[in-house]
Amino acid sequence: MKKRILGKSGLEVSALGLGCMGMSFSYGPPKDKQEMISMLRTAVERGITFFDTAEVYGPFTNEELVGEALAPLRDRVVIATKFGFDTSADPRAMKGGGPVLNSRPEHIREVAEASLKRLKTDVIDLFYQHRVDPDVPIEEVAGAVKELIQAGKVKHFGLSEAGVQTVRRAHAVQPVAAVQNEYSLWFRRPEEGLLQTLEELGIGLVPYSPLGKGYLTGKMDANTTFDSTDFRTTLPRFTPEAMRANQAMVDLLGRIAAQKNATPAQVALAWLLAQKPWIVPIPGTTRLERLDENIGAVALQLTVDDLRDIDSAAARIKVEGARYPEKLEQLTGR
Repeated sequence: MKKRILGKSGLEVSALGLGCMGMSFSYGPPKDKQEMISMLRTAVERGITFFDTAEVYGPFTNEELVGEALAPLRDRVVIATKFGFDTSADPRAMKGGGPVLNSRPEHIREVAEASLKRLKTDVIDLFYQHRVDPDVPIEEVAGAVKELIQAGKVKHFGLSEAGVQTVRRAHAVQPVAAVQNEYSLWFRRPEEGLLQTLEELGIGLVPYSPLGKGYLTGKMDANTTFDSTDFRTTLPRFTPEAMRANQAMVDLLGRIAAQKNATPAQVALAWLLAQKPWIVPIPGTTRLERLDENIGAVALQLTVDDLRDIDSAAARIKVEGARYPEKLEQLTGR
């Protein structure tokens, strides 16, 4: 497995990470714990060293899963987790239609201590603010994480779905190692200023949903149905009408994949990897064959001509449907 360094942080990880959320949360019922422990350990054997979780996934159960699975392999892996939601009640509880945020410094310290226990570790490698809290100045957030770093409880500071100015302000207080953002061929907003800012500041980008929450794999269409507990049932981009309209993007990936003896998912991931050497996608999966398929993308070389053809064709495709309901979209880009 090739390695990459997230910006100027010195944090070296596998070129592809593994998003662990879906093992416990959001994509239908939680998966069998022992099967997921086995898969996480197999991922390490396959060369994956970068694992992504959060306290809110479950809540708490995903961190516990990752902690138990990776404890025997702790010296071989980098674990990223996140703070920023109020989990004193059900994190899915809605206040005014959106999740309850809490990035007060005292809460950040509490979350760090709890996450360390659940992850069965004495240090968090990468600690992200999950969503920007408009009620807490980002300088206070960065300062709180800086103190955790100085105390040896956290190694690196990250932000998720933060706006450019927020990234700059946070980075001035405590260097940001990585920003996590949705980024893929069907969601390219990071190209509108964020990528340029990260390059300027020497910050890595960790794209989540690099396969469009499964859509870009070509394994679903307008007739696909989801379990009632699958959060894609709430997303405008996953209505039958939107999926039918967006089939052109999957068809594009399929054409390139046929030429490369690859799969649409591998082309989508290879496209991301080709954008910048400090980009590390974290596709999630609960199936070993999908993990192996995703890992195969690291060896897939797209030429300059390939990339130009993909961009040219993608530019002619208008992606239909918002990625989130309005209340969740309001939490991003702040």
